[in-house]
Amino acid sequence: MNKTRVRLAALLLAVSFALSGCSLVKNIGSSGAGTKTITRPAVESAELQFTHPAAGEPVAVFDTTAGVFKAVLFPEQAPQAYDNFVGLVQAGYYNGLTVTRVEQDFVVEAGQGTDGKGTTIWNGSRYPAEATDKLHHYSGALCMAADSSGQCASVFYIMSTLPGGDSITQELTDQMNSAGYRAEVVSAYQTAGGAPYLDYTDTVLGQVYEGMDVVDTIAQAAVDENQKPTETITINSVSIETYQAQ
Repeated sequence: MNKTRVRLAALLLAVSFALSGCSLVKNIGSSGAGTKTITRPAVESAELQFTHPAAGEPVAVFDTTAGVFKAVLFPEQAPQAYDNFVGLVQAGYYNGLTVTRVEQDFVVEAGQGTDGKGTTIWNGSRYPAEATDKLHHYSGALCMAADSSGQCASVFYIMSTLPGGDSITQELTDQMNSAGYRAEVVSAYQTAGGAPYLDYTDTVLGQVYEGMDVVDTIAQAAVDENQKPTETITINSVSIETYQAQ
């Protein structure tokens, strides 16, 4: 499937999802009481996001007040997003920022900065979303958010959608099949969960491979009417390391 056809398929999926009346908003205003443990099955798939990190691959380590989680990064598939994210990490941009948006069982978001707009290593100039059929919005995906212009900066989110059929309904599966999604992608979504209606809109940069329980805990934080956690969750630091084989 060529890039134009893939984008068209994703657009048709998004439109179909919207017309079905399904909402992208997940439990806004959750009290956060009684944090539940989410059991996430191992995904047996050859899709890039579910292959175990290889020695020497770049990983991002997020140290937060809720715990530590790690994501493998994909520089070849999202080179501009990678360069910007790594450059900002190395400049210490994310250190001390807070999680500013939580939608339970959907996303955890941060990176806006003190001005609420975010920035880039290119004096704030945005870069276009980098879409590829090799990366998708599976649960655990590290994504760079596109703003109203359709371009990206420093804002990132982690997909915290529930696994399997708890987020991928039969209706969504049928829509993916109708839109021409590869069988391997549909299968991975059916196991991992995710939000296929976001494919080809934002940039998928990485995949959490360790500490997803921390993300799930953050995703259940109590929030106000603006989806901001009522108790501050701080990113102590983000660092870029190379994966060391065990």
